[in-house]
Amino acid sequence: MSGAVAQRYAAALADVALEHKIADKAKDDLAAFDNAFHSAPDLRNFLESPAIAENAKQNAIGQISAQMGLSAAVGNFIRLIVRHRRTEMLAEIQVAFRQELNARLGIAEAEVTSALALNEQQKNELTRALEKRTGKKIEARFHEDKTLLGGAVVRVGSTVYDGSVREQLARLREQLEAE
Repeated sequence: MSGAVAQRYAAALADVALEHKIADKAKDDLAAFDNAFHSAPDLRNFLESPAIAENAKQNAIGQISAQMGLSAAVGNFIRLIVRHRRTEMLAEIQVAFRQELNARLGIAEAEVTSALALNEQQKNELTRALEKRTGKKIEARFHEDKTLLGGAVVRVGSTVYDGSVREQLARLREQLEAE
């Protein structure tokens, strides 16, 4: 149930963000507020407390939005979330919003895990190769995993490209066992 509700909120914000041509800013702003909200227990308690007057919460959101430099659309959206007592769904809404915008803009998310940290040139080359392979713009997040012997594992949606040395050794083992 909450997934459907989060999706409706996300779709509504996506409509506004695309209409005002602030998709990237809105995505960054909502993620920044979600991070601040979940890392500041006092803020969370203040905005979720039924003992605090609604106008005090709305004023606080206005001040926080100004300090953080949030777009008016995201500031208004946060006010709506607080007014409708949906703050417990903020993280879920933020993820749904990012996915909704990416789907509408033809952007695919990629999780890249490599044995060693990649430099900017390697990241750019890998991103371009993924864009060419998928036919979509790629928004990649890079992680390091020391347990990989070498290479990288890339997940784009439900597709996994495993170029790790461990996987290559496993395939070689299977080939040798088959012979």
